[in-house]
Amino acid sequence: MAITSQDSTSLPLHETIVHNNKMARAIELVILSFLASMLVYRVINFHDQNQRFPWLLALLCESCFTFIWILCICIKWNQISTKTYPDRLLNRVNEFEMPNVDIFVTTADPILEPSIITMNTVLSLLATDYPADKLALYLSDDACSPLTFFSLVETTKFAKLWVPFCKRYNIQVRAPFRYFSSSSTVLEDDSLEFWREWKRMKNEYGNLYKKIEIAALRPFTCDPNSDFADFCDVHRSNHPAIIKVISENTHIPHVIYISREKNPKHHHHYKAGAMNTLARVSAVMTNAPLMLNVDCDMHVNNPQVFLHAMCIVFGCKHDQDCGFVQFPQAFYDGLKDDPFGNQLANLYYLMNGIAAIQGIVYAGSNCFHRRKVIYGLSAVKTESIRNEDLDKVFGKSFELKESVARIFSGLSEKIENRKSPSCLVEAAIQTAVCNYEYGTDWGKKVGWLYGSAAEDMLTGINIHGRGWKSVMCSPDQPAFLGCAPPTYPSTLTQQKRWASGLLEVLFSDSNPLLLSIKGSLWFRQALAYYWILLWGVRCIPELLYAFLPAYCIITRSHFLPKINERAFLIPAGIFIIYNSYVFWECKRLGMSLRMWWNLQRMGRVTVMTSWLFGFLSVMLKLTGLSESIFEVTQKIYKSNDGDGDGDGDSNTNDKNINRFTYDKSPTIIPGAVVLLVNTSALIIAVFRVLKFEYSEIWLEMLGLGLGEMFCSVCVLLCFWEFFKGLFWKGKYGIPSSTIWKSGVIVLFFVHMCIRYV
Repeated sequence: MAITSQDSTSLPLHETIVHNNKMARAIELVILSFLASMLVYRVINFHDQNQRFPWLLALLCESCFTFIWILCICIKWNQISTKTYPDRLLNRVNEFEMPNVDIFVTTADPILEPSIITMNTVLSLLATDYPADKLALYLSDDACSPLTFFSLVETTKFAKLWVPFCKRYNIQVRAPFRYFSSSSTVLEDDSLEFWREWKRMKNEYGNLYKKIEIAALRPFTCDPNSDFADFCDVHRSNHPAIIKVISENTHIPHVIYISREKNPKHHHHYKAGAMNTLARVSAVMTNAPLMLNVDCDMHVNNPQVFLHAMCIVFGCKHDQDCGFVQFPQAFYDGLKDDPFGNQLANLYYLMNGIAAIQGIVYAGSNCFHRRKVIYGLSAVKTESIRNEDLDKVFGKSFELKESVARIFSGLSEKIENRKSPSCLVEAAIQTAVCNYEYGTDWGKKVGWLYGSAAEDMLTGINIHGRGWKSVMCSPDQPAFLGCAPPTYPSTLTQQKRWASGLLEVLFSDSNPLLLSIKGSLWFRQALAYYWILLWGVRCIPELLYAFLPAYCIITRSHFLPKINERAFLIPAGIFIIYNSYVFWECKRLGMSLRMWWNLQRMGRVTVMTSWLFGFLSVMLKLTGLSESIFEVTQKIYKSNDGDGDGDGDSNTNDKNINRFTYDKSPTIIPGAVVLLVNTSALIIAVFRVLKFEYSEIWLEMLGLGLGEMFCSVCVLLCFWEFFKGLFWKGKYGIPSSTIWKSGVIVLFFVHMCIRYV
C-alpha cells in the first residue's frame, strides 16, 4: 500500500510504503499477555514464599522488562518505508533549481581514524551525481593534524581526475578503496579508452595512498614559508583557528579545511562543538540552505544520494514534514554473522516503526538538515527573530548575521553570485574562535546542542520537540557505508559512549515527557525516545536477573515456578515464543541462525558490560564526582586490493578475525563476574546432586530448581566467549589481573549467599 505525497495528477517524487504488520502485532500481544500473567502470578503468590527476596527481585526486574516490551509494541505497531524516484526529479526539476548543499565531514584523530579512510569519504562525496557548483565540502579536523591537511590537499588533486572519471563512465562505487578492490572487475566488453583510464586511476590512487602512508611515518617540517606554517608549534588541544580553502571555482565542489580554535581554558564540547563551528563557518562562506553531515568513515555508496534526498525535499508539501532526511547506517565488509553484534541489523523494524510516528531519530551521520531548522526555527511558531536580537542568539559576526537573515527570509543565493570562499576566510575565522559562543544561544537553542556525548540524539529530540517531522530514506542501493568497530574492545568503547550519552539526554531538560507536555513532541514519539534513552538503565535489571538464578541455586531458593507446577508454562512460554519471534524477524531480514544467536547473546553481554559502565559514568557525573569523556571509536582501513595499494594488513581472510580480543579495561570485569558466579552455582548444584543415591537424584534436582539451573546455563552460553577467554593467552585471553579481580568479587558473592542461608 502506498500513500502518495502529491495529488493524483502527477507522479510523486516519493511514496510512503505502509507494510503489513498484523502477524507481528499478534505475536507481540501474545508475549505481552504472558509477561502480564507472570507479574500477576508473582503478586498473588508473594506471601506464600519462604524466601521472599528473590521473588521480589524477580518481580521488579520482570516489571522493567514488561515496560520495555510495551515500548517496543508502541514503536513497532505501524511499519513504513519511503521510496524515492530520482528519475522523476530530474525530469521535473531543472538543475539551477536544485538547492545548494554544504557537506560536513568530521574527524578527531588521525590515528584512530586513519586519514586514508577520511579521504575516501571525501572523494566519494565530491563525485556524487549533483551539480558541482551547488556543493561545498568542509572537513573539520579536531586534532589540528598537518597529516590530515596534507592528505586533503593531495586528495583534492586526485579528485580533479577521479570526479570526471566517475561521471564520464557512470561509476557506481565512488570510494576508490572499494572500487579498486579485488571484488571490482573491468568488464570484457568495456572500451579500450575506459580500460586505459581505469588503469590510470588505479595507479593514481595507489600513488595517493603511498603519499599519505609515507607522510604518516615522518614528522612535518615547520617552514614558515610552507603550507604547513600554521601548524608550527601547535598542540591538538591548544591552537588558533585554521581555515584553508583548498579548491574553489573548479569542476569539483569547493573543498575547505577547518580546525577550530582550542584552548584548555575553554570547553570545546567534542563533536557538537565541531559541528557548530562548521555551521557558522559555512554560513559565512557559502550559506547553503541544506547541510549534510557525514562521519569520516561513512563513504557514499549510492552516487544519487543527493537526488534521493531532493526527492523528499521537493516532494513534501510542507517544510514541517521534512525537518531532516536521515539515511540508515550500513556497513561494508561486516564480519560474518556479526560476532560483536554492532552492525545494527536487528534495529530494522524498530526504525521503520519510529519512522511511522513523527519520524526517524537523528543518527549523527548520513543526515541532510535544513539550515533554518538547525538555527532553532520552530515548525509551529511563525514569529521571526528581530535584527537586534541576532547578536544574542547567533553572535556578533556581521557576515554570520547577514547569512542567518537570508536563510530565515527564504532567499537562496547561488554560490557563484556571492563572494568566493577565499575572500571570506578572515570573517569565517572570527566565528571559529573559542569564545565566540559566549553569551549566545549556540549549543543551547541553536545548532547542535551541548550536554551529552550523544549530541545527535539531543539535537534530534529538540527538533522533533519544535514540531518538525523527519523522513528516513532507504534506497535499494544503500546510500552510505561505514566500517563497524573491528574488535571487541572498540565495540565496548562505542557502546559505552552511546549508553552514557543517551542517559545524559534522559536526565536533561530535553526529557521526552517534558518536550511532549511543553513542546510539540508527539506522545508515541516520546515513548520511542524513551526506549532508546533507557539503554543504560536496562543494565540494572539485566544484571540482577543474571545473578538471580545463581543466588537461588546457592541458597536453595526459587524465583521461578517449579517444573511440576502449571505456572511453569508461563516463563517457558515467554522463553520459547519470544526467541522464536526474534528468530522469525531475523529470517525475514535474511540473517543466518548463527547471526541471530550472536545478536541474542551480545544483547545480554553488551547490557551488562558497556551499558553498565555508561550508566555508572553518568551517575558519577550527576553527583559531581566525575566528568564525561568523549572516546573516539577506532577505525581500521581494510583493502582487498591484490596489487598492494591497500594497507597491506587486510584482515578479510584472517581466520581469527571473528575472535574476541581483550584488554585491561574494567569494562570486562562485570562479564567475567557474571560468568564465574553462574559457573560456580552450577558446580555447587552438581556436587549436591552427587551426594545422593541414583534413585533420589531426580527428586533432588526438582528441589534444586531445574528452571534456575536452565537460566544459569543460558547465562553461561551467552558469556561463552568470556569462558574461552579465561584459558587463552595473549590478546585472545582475559588478562590475569581482570580474572583475579573478578574472582575476588565472585568469592565474596558466594560467601554472602552461604552466610545468608
